Amino acid sequence: MDCRVARGAFVIGAMSLMVWTTSGCADSLPFERGSDNSLQFVGQVQIDQNGDPVPGAGDQVSPVDPAGDGKAVCPPVSIAVAGALEGADAELGVDISNGIQLAVDKHNDANAGCQVQLKTFDTEGDPQKAVDVAQQITEDAFTIGLIGPAFSDEAQATGGVFDQAGMVAVTASATSVQLAASGWRTFFRGLANDGVQGTAVANYMKNQLGNGRVCVVDNGTEYGLGLAQAVRETLGPTSDSECSMSVGRDAEDFSEPVAVINSRTPDSVFFAGYFAEAAPFLQQLRDGGVTAQFVSGDGTNDSEFIARAGDAAKGTVVSCSCGPPASEFAREYAEKFDAEPGMYSAGGYDLGTVLLRGIDAGAITRPALLDFVRAYDGQGLERRYQWTDNGELTSTLIWIYEVEEK
Repeated sequence: MDCRVARGAFVIGAMSLMVWTTSGCADSLPFERGSDNSLQFVGQVQIDQNGDPVPGAGDQVSPVDPAGDGKAVCPPVSIAVAGALEGADAELGVDISNGIQLAVDKHNDANAGCQVQLKTFDTEGDPQKAVDVAQQITEDAFTIGLIGPAFSDEAQATGGVFDQAGMVAVTASATSVQLAASGWRTFFRGLANDGVQGTAVANYMKNQLGNGRVCVVDNGTEYGLGLAQAVRETLGPTSDSECSMSVGRDAEDFSEPVAVINSRTPDSVFFAGYFAEAAPFLQQLRDGGVTAQFVSGDGTNDSEFIARAGDAAKGTVVSCSCGPPASEFAREYAEKFDAEPGMYSAGGYDLGTVLLRGIDAGAITRPALLDFVRAYDGQGLERRYQWTDNGELTSTLIWIYEVEEK
């Protein structure tokens, strides 16, 4: 999931109406995880690229422990996390940073002879600021690895900086397919990309939900466009071109697309965007008489979507590369941060664990840690972590969630 685009287009068939919007990944309303709403996201099943359920995929497997054996010895060394930590986009960055911090603290508590520092850097979700932050990180001789940046356009803007410095940069949340095609030898992605997610959820709609007609709507961002493209291409003729459209980022009035969708009577409406748009869009769909199944991607997998959409959210189907948090991890996270883990908190924990295990193994320089990550093969809370030459995971499955009553 990623964001940051200044404008989007509202397009229906041959008609187009430009809708100018402000840049941002969320509006200024406060985020309250664990709202009083009676609904919640419930993990249903993991699926493969064909949209087929994978039996046993969700079974618990013992993850690698960031504490190791407690015998590690290392000189002063640090790892960094970069992402939006303040402002409208902060929740995602804070969730990831907290997950990493939990792993670092567990490691340091167990290894008196190897105290690793986590240095946090706020990009505010701004690609230009992310470049400045990247330079600060790479100029610090004690910092040998990075988790971040969080958003794809930040990762695109900074990938060359980290590559030139020879520093591992593994992202917990940036999903643009193009990132792995940039030729960087230091880029790694800790989750499925938009092409993987879009293909899997599109096949799920066709093969498991039995959809014969789907209206695909995106929010015009790099994330939304990439995810929607994969969905449309995989659906083929099941994607109705008469109601295939883009709406502006942070759009509020969906009356025109609702009218078009209503006239097409689809089985499902797939929305590629964020919860800030998904909630009012869904409400206006229901108010406009559209009863089609509402399906979306990881940008909607946030409790704030439920808080804003209210009862209309019930029955929504959402895909995500992230799985439901393991109970022990959720308990430890809540005790430390007095909050529920976010959808990428466990992924941040896992990636922090990978770098920590490298340090414990003696990879205390940038080249050594880079080699360690390239050769890594280990089980995390979220998945098995092993990477291809271009930094993509060797295998990924997608979770399907449904909004249900608590």
